[in-house]
This record gives sequence, structure tokens and C-alpha cells, in this order.
Amino acid sequence: MLGMLRSIWAYRTFITSSIGNEFRSRFARSKLGGLWMIINPLVQVAIYALILSNVLAAKLPGIDNKYAYAIYLVAGTLGWSLFAEIVGRCLTVFIDQGNLMKKMRFPKITLPAIIIGSCLLNNLLLFVSAVIVFLLLGHTLTMAVLWLIPLMLAIVALAVGIGLLLGVVNVFVRDVGQVVPILLQLMFWFTPVVYPANIIPSEYRSYLVWNPMLPIITSYHDVLVYGVQPEAMSLVYIGIISIVLALVGLFIFRRASAEMVDVL
Repeated sequence: MLGMLRSIWAYRTFITSSIGNEFRSRFARSKLGGLWMIINPLVQVAIYALILSNVLAAKLPGIDNKYAYAIYLVAGTLGWSLFAEIVGRCLTVFIDQGNLMKKMRFPKITLPAIIIGSCLLNNLLLFVSAVIVFLLLGHTLTMAVLWLIPLMLAIVALAVGIGLLLGVVNVFVRDVGQVVPILLQLMFWFTPVVYPANIIPSEYRSYLVWNPMLPIITSYHDVLVYGVQPEAMSLVYIGIISIVLALVGLFIFRRASAEMVDVL
């Protein structure tokens, strides 16, 4: 673990330059440039809000705003998008960078490090756009927003752990790359991003505890929508799970990195 951290520090220039090059190349010759990173998720939020706001607005007690559902949706999307992007990109990173891994000698841990940095940058821009949307809708944030820092760290640890495990397996069994996007879609709909958890019948709510993103998205809503501190025990619970999964993912990645190069 310490060796990986030293490798990341030693190759920090390579990591930061790769993140910058990725950002620039993604929007090369685009008139709006990085604004597309904000426009795409906000359009999705707008579609859901327009379709479901009249149905679900009454299910959101405690928000004195006629745009309550749109605010709720933006907050949940902010947390989910970071998780889904890291998992999705870690899933294919070793296959996408197979030629680079075979031709150059460099710490392979820099590849997920680049993904983390890029996804955090994307999420930061999305957060800025979310704040602008909140202000336009007359919703103010409180100091509870500072809780987003540990929440984002928990998402990164959880997503990297899951993403590295799936990414390694995907090198050897390519069917994984086809199944995981479907599972992410199912997981999205089993996470209260688009709907509040209180609309689920009580006899089925116990199944939601198996979803590791449930306490995180709930905490995002607490912080951004209701302006209150997240539940401490839920943060401890998800923090432990995230750290364990991240360590397991890093361990499997380290053990399989040499064999992955041979397979690729």
C-alpha cells in the first residue's frame, strides 16, 4: 500500500498532465467545451424533474420550495454520478490502456489515480452547476455542505474498490464488461436518487440496506436538501465498507497486474 502511494507521488506530474490532456482532448473543437460536462447531467435531471415532479413533490416533507423535487434530484445525482463514473471507467481502463501497459514500464496504479482525479474534476464542475441551480430555484445551502468532503472520499473509496475488482476480472472474462452497466442501471433504480425512500412499502425497505450507496445518497440529501448533518452511524458503516473494499481492490489489482499484462 505504501509502495503504491510512493509511486503515485513519484509520478504525480504524469498523473496531473494526463488529467489535463484528457480534459482538453475531450472537448477539442467544441464550442461549449467543458460546459458539456454540466449540460448533459442537468438535462437528465430536467427530464426527470419535469416528468415526475408533480407526482413526487408531495412526498418530500420538510422542503418549503415549489421546486423541491428538482432540488432533491440534483442532490442525489451529484453523488451517484461520481460513483457510477469511477466504476464505469475502472471497469475498462486496463483493456483500454492495454497497449500502453505492454509497451511502457510505469506504475499501473497511476491509471486508476488518473481516473479518480478526472472524475473528481468532473464532479466538482457538476457541484458548481448544482449550486447555481439551487440559487436560481431559491434554495440556500448551510454549513452542512462541508460534509460533502468526507462523503466524496467515501464514494471514491467504495467506487475504486468495486471498480478495480471488476476491472481486473474484466481483463480475463470480457462478459463482465457487458453485465456491469446493466447492474449499475439496476443499482441506480434501487437507490433513492430519483425517488424518496419513504415511498417504498415498509415491508420492502429492509432490502435497501444491502445497497452500499443508500446511506451515501441519503447523506447527500441531508446535507444539500435539508441542510442538516448526516446520520453519524450510517457514515461510520459506509466508511468501514468503503475502506475494506478499497483495500481488497488494491490488493487484487497488485497481485494480478503482471498477469493482466500477459493476457492483454
